[in-house]
Amino acid sequence: MLYVNIEGSLDLRAYHIKVSSVHRNESHYRELCAELIDVSTILSIFDQSMTSTEENAAISHNLGGSSAAINTSSVSNKANTFRRGGLDEWIECLRDGKLLTELELKQVCDMVKDQLIEESNVQPVTSPVTVCGDIHGQFFDLLELFRSGGNITHTNYIFMGDFVDRGHNSVETFELLLCLKARYPDRITLLRGNHECRQITQVYGFYEECVRKYGNANPWKYCTDVFDYLNLAAVIDGRILCVHGGLSPEIRTLDQIRVIERHQEIPHEGSFCDLMWSDPEEIETWAMSPRGAGYLFGAKVTREFNHINGLELICRAHQLVQEGYKYMFPDQDLVTVWSAPNYCYRCGNVAAILSFDENLSRDFKLFREVPESCDNYSERANVPYFL
Repeated sequence: MLYVNIEGSLDLRAYHIKVSSVHRNESHYRELCAELIDVSTILSIFDQSMTSTEENAAISHNLGGSSAAINTSSVSNKANTFRRGGLDEWIECLRDGKLLTELELKQVCDMVKDQLIEESNVQPVTSPVTVCGDIHGQFFDLLELFRSGGNITHTNYIFMGDFVDRGHNSVETFELLLCLKARYPDRITLLRGNHECRQITQVYGFYEECVRKYGNANPWKYCTDVFDYLNLAAVIDGRILCVHGGLSPEIRTLDQIRVIERHQEIPHEGSFCDLMWSDPEEIETWAMSPRGAGYLFGAKVTREFNHINGLELICRAHQLVQEGYKYMFPDQDLVTVWSAPNYCYRCGNVAAILSFDENLSRDFKLFREVPESCDNYSERANVPYFL
């Protein structure tokens, strides 16, 4: 079974970071984002985008990402309208390939923030439930995921982060998940991943896609504001932990996750950062991560953490697995789930979701990319994913 750490290796190659094996401090994460546009610069662009029409004369407002030359004033007018029907109609429009208008997106973002602020850092979820890994803007494959996983009215869903970046349709992907969360707040749980981060999205595609499809940076700002409210982890029936990345040497109990201040950008280091960035490795305890953020953690660490917290399994995402999922360690007490098939439209991997029934029996469901996803790739085959 091939287990590919493509996520981390690409991030590091992008910034040419070399991590010291004997020294670790705040600079490792600052270096990781050193070449990103400063947030203040983005906010400046955000302000300018409200008045500039000439620079944004050609934008895309279609699901497939094809460009159409239109006047940005007409986009602004369209963005300030609502369709009738509310969330149910918005969900159907998204499934049919139509974006939300700008005001609709702002409204659903506000609704979801109001819901999330009432939820815990470690959100309790009851079975039956379907656990999903990285999506990375592969919208058509997300629709296939729901076809495989079943109707949201019959099963709960946990998405373990990395909804955006790299794929062609991050906007549609996140909008659909937001609408489903707003419509079925007790059925869908959205965890934060390392790509739910303002700085990361400025490099890996989500920011550019928002500006291209809407003509300004407002939608990016609305969505990234939601990032700060996403849950850090979920626990299924008190026995299975779901988290995007992994464990932290600063965390021994779930209560320590519960008291993290999550309403902020992902910090440069510390327990919050580690939950987003860490990876399991065939070692016993801890080691430096080649990503430059988070840690590598081993079998003993996982076994002790599960014992202390009364857990039987950790589910996480964050790393590409060619077969869609992979158990780790002698006790098989950790599993990686990857839900983006043919990742970056070229990796050839299958995707998986993990369903638990009322007795927590496990059922992995595998699926491949859908033709629409491949067709969409052919339109924009020159997108430089491997920077």
